[in-house]
Amino acid sequence: MTTKPGLHPRNRHQNRYDFTALQQASPELTAFVRRSPAGEPTIDFADPLAVKALNRALLAHHYQVKNWDIPDGFLCPPVPGRADYIHHLADLLAQSNEGEIPRNATVLDIGVGANCIYPLIGHHEYGWRFTGSEVNDEALKSANAIILANPGLNKAIRLRRQKTPGTILNGIIHKNEFYDATICNPPFHDSQATAAASSERKRRNLGLNDNAQLNFGGQQQELWCEGGEVAFITTLIQESKAFARQVMWFTTLVSKGDNLPGLYRVLQQTGVEKVVKVEMAQGQKQSRFIAWTFHNDAQRSRRASSAAR
Repeated sequence: MTTKPGLHPRNRHQNRYDFTALQQASPELTAFVRRSPAGEPTIDFADPLAVKALNRALLAHHYQVKNWDIPDGFLCPPVPGRADYIHHLADLLAQSNEGEIPRNATVLDIGVGANCIYPLIGHHEYGWRFTGSEVNDEALKSANAIILANPGLNKAIRLRRQKTPGTILNGIIHKNEFYDATICNPPFHDSQATAAASSERKRRNLGLNDNAQLNFGGQQQELWCEGGEVAFITTLIQESKAFARQVMWFTTLVSKGDNLPGLYRVLQQTGVEKVVKVEMAQGQKQSRFIAWTFHNDAQRSRRASSAAR
């Protein structure tokens, strides 16, 4: 199954940003708002402080996250694209639940990051409960600060430290736990040099000088790992077999379509029951995630039915 590319119909960011509403939700955004050549309000998307202020306003206005911040240098995610992943995942889960999106789903966010973005969106939109894993202490501290700063989130989102770098699920999924899905935005570069070269290309495309900070930021573990996303996702697939009964759907973003054939071979070798690819798009940017399960259709339906009781 492959869905047609395009922003998801339930995505709250279908239209242009309503800067009046966003500034009311987060007044500090006002300092960064300027007029475009066409006379419309906008921000400088090359300015990391402006992008962070926009994210803070989007989360406050659309998702009732009134207190959000990340340390300097950490990944500042594009909210509309992150929301798309959540909405498409909801559709995937609905397929085993007679077309109804489950409201009590449990989701594991692999690499929750300093921004905690997926749990914030997923809990607000669907009431899901999240476990977020993280290998970086500062990122974990930041995500925890966001949870504690917003009343009620500590009942919906819990965090776990990955104490063994190089492993993904081991040590995170505990005995007798069950997750409806995992989500993941893996590091996609294969080395620091590759990540630096990509950053330099983005700087040139944005017309920035060499000293300019990119608007999205990113720490090492967010941007690259040895072997890049293929190695990371391969490890995830191989580890997933040990948790086949405890997770209905394993999912992960795949930044490069050229990487799919090799990943499909690994999935086949691992003996998964079903593989799904979901195409997404935000403007000119194309993206996708793949999902795999060790449960057949009947098993997934029974699980969804029992969970709904």
